[in-house]
Amino acid sequence: DLPTMKLFLAATFLLTEATAFTSTAFGTRSVGHAFATSQAEDLELTRKLIMSNVANNEDCIIPDSEDEENYPKHDLMIRAALGQTVERTPTWLFRQAGRHLPEYADYKKKVGRNFLEMLSYPEDVAECTLQPLRRYEVDAAILFSDILVIPEALGIEVTMPGGVGILVPNPLSGPEDLACLPDIDEISTEFVEDKLGHVITSVKLILEKMKEEGMSRPLIGFSAAPWTLLFYMVGGSSKKNTDAGMTWLKEHPEDSKTLLNLLTKIVIEYLSAQLDAGAHMLQVFEAMGMMIDEKNFDEFAMPCLKQIAEELKERYPNVPLMVFSRGASFANEELSKLGYDVVTIDGEVDRSAARDTVGGRAGLQGNYDPRELILAEDGSKTVETVRETTRELLEALGCQRLIANLGEGLGGKESPELVEAFVNAVHEESEKMIKAGSN
Repeated sequence: DLPTMKLFLAATFLLTEATAFTSTAFGTRSVGHAFATSQAEDLELTRKLIMSNVANNEDCIIPDSEDEENYPKHDLMIRAALGQTVERTPTWLFRQAGRHLPEYADYKKKVGRNFLEMLSYPEDVAECTLQPLRRYEVDAAILFSDILVIPEALGIEVTMPGGVGILVPNPLSGPEDLACLPDIDEISTEFVEDKLGHVITSVKLILEKMKEEGMSRPLIGFSAAPWTLLFYMVGGSSKKNTDAGMTWLKEHPEDSKTLLNLLTKIVIEYLSAQLDAGAHMLQVFEAMGMMIDEKNFDEFAMPCLKQIAEELKERYPNVPLMVFSRGASFANEELSKLGYDVVTIDGEVDRSAARDTVGGRAGLQGNYDPRELILAEDGSKTVETVRETTRELLEALGCQRLIANLGEGLGGKESPELVEAFVNAVHEESEKMIKAGSN
């Protein structure tokens, strides 16, 4: 809850102040020109010092009235992401809104717009964002959007012809095409408001609708990471020309870095705008991590992810920041050192080694197999099997500093009944484990 969050933030601040002012001799601690000559005076002067700094730094410790009003009453996932002890493990699901929900198909038919078209209508975005919250007891909403809104903002055409997913029909063919993109100095708050204002309006509308419906849960904002954006901008598709990204890195290394720097800046400004509009948490998706080898990841992708974490943590130090390098689990250890609060693990990660990889530097998110949520003809996937496999996840990863999620996004064939079973099992089984002291 909010008082606990305030206490946590204040304690962090006070520890810093105490470290700066404490000395072995009482006479070295002062407030103004007063010096302590006894332990009692030292304690009183310390209290005055603390209250003085609280008054002078209130915005850094305790949210202002607007922030407090916006802070979700159901803050389980925020607390877990920040490493606080929780009463049960929180959960949400990648692509929890969308194709697997009957109400999503009904809504699309009603408005007569495809996925890409709906993203330009804040009322559609809000509706689709809230649908899974009405059906499931997930611990957060995530903005209904797509990773390719950033290329669109930069003037790259994005289409959805049907049956083949989202495409970039005219990808960048060479470094000469970079001249068609905005200059990095043009990327600003105003640029994001101009080119991505419909997304920011959607964030605000989602929060309004959540309040109207009594859904006081965190809203996750998100963006693709720069390498993933470059991959689509030069290759055009996740299914064809999949070597185009690596080819760019090898044949045009400096131009690739120029493009990645541009993308890094707009990702930072875009995510900042989502937070300024009211989002509570952020997720950075390196969705195409499997399309780059470790050497090039370290040289090209990792510096971007580092800059994103550093800049966002400087601007918003208390906002949980999550990262997912899908198909590139070799990066997880380094990602845990960059300032991300939560590192997501995909389905290929060995759960027994996941905690050691991130150490005590970050929490974990993942990595339930979404195939367990698809009904099988032989009846082998049931509510009971979902509970059993969920329990295995919790036992392997531990219930604290964990956000139970998938190792891959929902694909559309999953059973809502089994998805609900997963969400309920996470809450119920983790609560039992925590109460029993076994996890």
